[in-house]
Amino acid sequence: MENFADIVGIVGSIFLMLAYFLLQAGKVKGSDASYLYLNLSGALFILFSLFFFPNRAAIMIEIFWVIISLYGLWKRKRSV
Repeated sequence: MENFADIVGIVGSIFLMLAYFLLQAGKVKGSDASYLYLNLSGALFILFSLFFFPNRAAIMIEIFWVIISLYGLWKRKRSV
């Protein structure tokens, strides 16, 4: 299972970096659903891997990443 957790964590990291790259490249806006979902899924994937390889600081960052992404999605839904 540790190998699978590693792969999931790596995919999560790729999602976060892809979201950030797309934002910097001007391909998405910070309020776009695709950007928010990439961030949310990336953080959740990394949290999954952290269940098997705990690191308190990283867990805290990813929990905040999830909360902020959910807030962005909630805010987006309210404005539509």
